Amino acid sequence: MRKAGFVVAALVPACVVGWAVLHAPPPVPVIEVGTPPAVIAPVPPVASSSMDDNHDDERSYVFRIPSGEPTSLSCEEARTIVEQVRAGLAYAPEPVKASAFAASAADWLDPHGLLTLAKDAPSAPSLEKVAPDLLADVEGKRRRGCASAMTPGAVLESWVGELRDAFDKGRRAPGSTEASAAALEPMPPPGSARETAEELGRRAGAFEAAYGAEGARFADEARRRFFPPLDKAGWSRVVLASAVRAYVPLVDPHGEWAPFDEESRIYEVDLASRPPSRLWGRALLTAIGVRVTESATPPLAVDDVVLSVANVATAGLPLEQVDQLGFAAGDARSPLAAIVLRGGRIVTLEVGHGEDTEPPARAAGDLPFERVAFGEGAALVVSVKDVRDDLGDDLAAILGDERERGPRKLTGVVLDLRGNGGGSTDGALGALALFMPGAPLFAMRRRDGTVEIDRAPVPRDRDRWTGAVATFVDGTTASAAEMIAGALAAYRRAPSVGSTTFGKGCAQEYVDDDAHAGVIRLTTLVYALPDGTPVQRVGLVPQIRFPFTSTAEPGAAEEREAKLAHAAPPWRGPDVRDPSSVASAREEAGWPAHGGNVGPCQDIETCRALRLLGGARRAPTAKH
Repeated sequence: MRKAGFVVAALVPACVVGWAVLHAPPPVPVIEVGTPPAVIAPVPPVASSSMDDNHDDERSYVFRIPSGEPTSLSCEEARTIVEQVRAGLAYAPEPVKASAFAASAADWLDPHGLLTLAKDAPSAPSLEKVAPDLLADVEGKRRRGCASAMTPGAVLESWVGELRDAFDKGRRAPGSTEASAAALEPMPPPGSARETAEELGRRAGAFEAAYGAEGARFADEARRRFFPPLDKAGWSRVVLASAVRAYVPLVDPHGEWAPFDEESRIYEVDLASRPPSRLWGRALLTAIGVRVTESATPPLAVDDVVLSVANVATAGLPLEQVDQLGFAAGDARSPLAAIVLRGGRIVTLEVGHGEDTEPPARAAGDLPFERVAFGEGAALVVSVKDVRDDLGDDLAAILGDERERGPRKLTGVVLDLRGNGGGSTDGALGALALFMPGAPLFAMRRRDGTVEIDRAPVPRDRDRWTGAVATFVDGTTASAAEMIAGALAAYRRAPSVGSTTFGKGCAQEYVDDDAHAGVIRLTTLVYALPDGTPVQRVGLVPQIRFPFTSTAEPGAAEEREAKLAHAAPPWRGPDVRDPSSVASAREEAGWPAHGGNVGPCQDIETCRALRLLGGARRAPTAKH
């Protein structure tokens, strides 16, 4: 059966991350007590061209081989998805501006900057003109077919025909263009679409001239991929799909819809404990294929130009499908054929792991940390840059190694959450379990008023840390990282040091859309801290203010959830703390006096912040 998962993570500075879902319509939420967040069990996605809908797979992520075709939807499918999005939001959606809708739809419609974004493209003005009607059509406000999409569809049919002719002109007369340019050089810079199309044709023609019939095959595929041979009805369906992709983030800044061919872009797979394999880390689209530029998985090598994988030509693929192809082929259950240009020769390789190969496990113990003298003992400062789903296991392993090591007894642990944009709620709960085992944590509210309560799991006795704890936070500490710092503060288990955090207190659900065309990520829940303090649009106010120097990208430090258009409103929840957990946390919370003996530290600000902990007086109590 299809299962649903929930996740909290930041859109800014880091995109929504976390769990995924099984591909077997219809979508059915599975509720289990004690699973993150809001007692909903996250389950991995399964998507493969060779699997049926009821296939069960234990790997973290399995994606299907993309078709290579433009994403398209019927009028009814587009309306079904939009209706599902509007009904499922955790809050009433605000009206969408037609101008923003048109601009975003034009962007999604044009994967290579030729169809709507080029300076000579006539498609964007036609899309902008019909945007109010197109918006009304996809929202189902008019009981009629989506005739508004036919106008830009007709313009696209004519325009793509012109670009195809320009491509053919260049292909017939490649001149001095070398085959290596077609294979290795990136797409021509944006400018005139006609000129770009002709240059793509010259490169394809040079490749064809160098490699004969075999080269002609891939030149033909490049022509078809870059300039799909659709009529106006076909292009209108592409317009509707682009409209849906534009619509979802306009009503939910953390939301997105993606077709099954491109669903890998929705998930932050690097945060999984068992991330999927992939054929390449980075790849560059060229006129004739995809050049691998980083992290090639054998038998592929850097600078190989992948012409096709599993009979899917790579020239002209949207980057979203290029990424998915790398994942899907890398984790294929049986070897796949890849046609590659290597050293000037076209060769066929077998790629993929095979059916019995286990997906790679994340290397343990890769959290940076330092042990710092603190009074007569030592403080362990662990840098947590994202909340992976196995964060609790990694922290337990570090604590297990460090608590008995060195001449100084370990007396305190600091979780440095600065710059942490969030991640897996499973990871947040696993981390909190080490410090507050079994404690009731987050109340999570749905749009209908239903409130669900989350609780920390209970770890093994040897993994529990009963000593002092603190967190470092800043303006880019967000979402699942805010859950960790906020829960520890709400129970007075650990003071937080730094500045007000990002303020993302909402959770997203991943489900198949009701049109069975793709996957939706949607904000369906708003959460509060254990004492009821709101996080959404508010953030956490640290108990101890300290002006850490920002390491964020320029402008990122000023970003906040409250500044995101159409973000969920704040919500104050009930106090879900139980007295026994509060009493236990208070008993374990105190930092010992350090008498000025702190450091040295790798970063001088770490020592300065540590000196604010301990001493003759207890740290001031948090006030939110």
